[in-house]
Amino acid sequence: MKVRECMSLNICSCKPDTAVTDVAKKMNEYHVGSMPICDDNKNVVGIITDRDITLRCVACGKDASSTPASEVMTTSVCCCECDTDVGEATELMSNLQVRRIPVLENNKIVGMLTLGDLANSKNVTAKEVSDTVEHICKCGQNSKNNC
Repeated sequence: MKVRECMSLNICSCKPDTAVTDVAKKMNEYHVGSMPICDDNKNVVGIITDRDITLRCVACGKDASSTPASEVMTTSVCCCECDTDVGEATELMSNLQVRRIPVLENNKIVGMLTLGDLANSKNVTAKEVSDTVEHICKCGQNSKNNC
């Protein structure tokens, strides 16, 4: 099965100069835990998560209303293509310990693949989802000070 068959299509993104507060508001509006950060051409230049906002902005004493997303986003973003095999995508998510990855077509964002998408897919087994979650949740292996 290909990623395009189970990815989320209703996505939104923000630009690098968007204030962290506005990113958080959009995350709340769309009920998501991450926001792709894209340039004007829909190229993914970063991703910001609720954890990034907490650890790289709030915990560091930055003013969320004046701090741009570019200051707290992750810039080395793990992405996959629409035609990537789901098994390959879950392996990528497991190895990099990420819960969601932007999906690209012709280098432009067209969707997101999340753990929820995998769990809701009839073509992904409960064991595959469980194994992916187990690998992602291995605590402490990638912890670092983000300030």
